[in-house]
Amino acid sequence: MTAAASPRRRTPAPPREEVLAAAMDMIAERGLEKLTMASLGRKVGMSSGHLLYYFRSKDELLLQALEWSEGRLGAERGRLLTLPGTARERLAAYVDLYVPDGHRDPHWTLWLEVWNRSQNADEDARARQAAIEGAWHRDLVALIAEGVSRGEFRRVDADRFAARLRALLDGFSIHVAIGLRGIDRGQVLAHVREFIAESLLAEAA
Repeated sequence: MTAAASPRRRTPAPPREEVLAAAMDMIAERGLEKLTMASLGRKVGMSSGHLLYYFRSKDELLLQALEWSEGRLGAERGRLLTLPGTARERLAAYVDLYVPDGHRDPHWTLWLEVWNRSQNADEDARARQAAIEGAWHRDLVALIAEGVSRGEFRRVDADRFAARLRALLDGFSIHVAIGLRGIDRGQVLAHVREFIAESLLAEAA
């Protein structure tokens, strides 16, 4: 009678968060073009097929990585916006967090790719992207409304002003993230400070 074969040990898959963190690290180190299911699998000790089982597609992997990165940024944004001080100081902190650190900032690199792929995304993916955008917008609207109520800012429609300010931030941030010549993070922050001073603080007490 032959002995029963011992069950094959399975190597436990790394937690989803570890995979997403590894993906962000790879984007930061090598750029998005070098991030493939095979290369990510080698980094975390999983096969590309195993990754596809969890994430279904590279598009889904990228969107989940963005959601994970946004979760961390959202926590930091929440911390900054609840600090003591003026609404003007907290608005400056919001802008500082929004603008990319420089050329090929990994979070903005990922955002640009997800935006690009959204043309062919399904409704669920579009809704998830809108949820990320919505969180930034709601926080900015609340901050502007608070500043208006305290007399720090001019009496503006907080929602409309937030939409315009974020459009300005997005445009400048894309320039920084893609490394457009003649524009850097410091220049962007200066432009935005000037815009805020002229349009939001001109009549503040």
